[in-house]
Amino acid sequence: MNRFAYQMYEMTHLALSPARAMSDAARLVFKNPMNPWSHTVVGRNIAASAELFERMTRRYGKPVFGLDTTTINGVEVAIQEDVVWQKPYCNLLHFRRMTPSLATGQSKLLLVAPMSGHYATLLRGTVEAFLPYYDVYITDWNDARIVPRNVGNFSLDDYIDYVIEMLQHLHATSPGVAVHAVGVCQPSVPLIAATALMEARDDLAIPASITLMGGPIDTRCSPTAVNRLAQERGIDWFQRNCVVHVPFPYPGTGRAVYPGFLQLSGFMAMNIDRHVGAHLEMFNHLVEGDGDSAEKHREFYDEYLAVMDLDAEFYLQTVEKVFVEHALPKGTFMHRSERVDLAKIRRCALMTVEGERDDISGVGQTYAAQTLCTGIPEKRRKHHLQKSVGHYGVFNGSRFRSEIVPEMRKFMAGAEKKA
Repeated sequence: MNRFAYQMYEMTHLALSPARAMSDAARLVFKNPMNPWSHTVVGRNIAASAELFERMTRRYGKPVFGLDTTTINGVEVAIQEDVVWQKPYCNLLHFRRMTPSLATGQSKLLLVAPMSGHYATLLRGTVEAFLPYYDVYITDWNDARIVPRNVGNFSLDDYIDYVIEMLQHLHATSPGVAVHAVGVCQPSVPLIAATALMEARDDLAIPASITLMGGPIDTRCSPTAVNRLAQERGIDWFQRNCVVHVPFPYPGTGRAVYPGFLQLSGFMAMNIDRHVGAHLEMFNHLVEGDGDSAEKHREFYDEYLAVMDLDAEFYLQTVEKVFVEHALPKGTFMHRSERVDLAKIRRCALMTVEGERDDISGVGQTYAAQTLCTGIPEKRRKHHLQKSVGHYGVFNGSRFRSEIVPEMRKFMAGAEKKA
């Protein structure tokens, strides 16, 4: 890939700044109710066009969770976000309930968010669904371009170490309280690897259960377009075409990364017709004055278009071990100098969740963990195939809340009783 691709992207972004500012000003002028043109079809078309141009050329910052309250036993409880553990590449966020007496006896839930381009806020709905029932924590991964270069690189081994240390932290701060861990998509691999390593070491911080949701445990099962691309191109292609260096003046200047803007182009290209259609719909909603529908579009794309850079070492290791070599299902997955043996898992209960229409992690890829974890008794396993949902619906949306969450809660409760 062109070594100056990141610099060219930055220059293009800066070059568009004046046009973006003018477009935003035009939007404000033609939406002002004091302007007679704002009440005409022409005025509404100009305002809608200006807003879409500004939105499509801006850089989206890191979103906030914005979860200020939850309801526990029919009582509204305030929520406060606290950072309770941190390292250069990750903060562990705790959604602390400000009336802890109402949540007495509730177990801890660690949500291991993907480090795959989007921020942890992509799991906002996941967090919100579990807040009434668990003491919720989530991994909030940092953008690699803002991590100082002198900190060093971040690898898949580091990811696994981070997960182990966070589980140990939760155990140490509340001994005797059950901890459940959930890996959403990509972190299914490091989470189950961390669990196997902890079991092999007889670590007391082993979680009561782990739940893997839409994760690439064995991508040879029902391979998707994403899986086939990795298999056909090989790791050298990704090294040449997906890795660039962070430009000045970011703290991570010089760090090799898989940049967010490149990831976003890949995300959009997979469903380009859907995204073009969505923006055309938003244009029509704005012209018609349908503010509610336009706002839903804004909320979704404010989240979807906010992306972060990944450290190249982590990205390339993940592609190679998970998607090219299939190291985990073959039993050759190494964490530093230690082989990861999933058969070592015996105390921790296992649940796998898949979506019937998942076009990222095909049906069977996550279920593969059930056949690999031979040390877990059958009564401490559960698999759930959710009908009529795709990848996103596995961890968000109405079916997630009404059908998947109750099954997960039931499973976790059972894991605690049998622990």
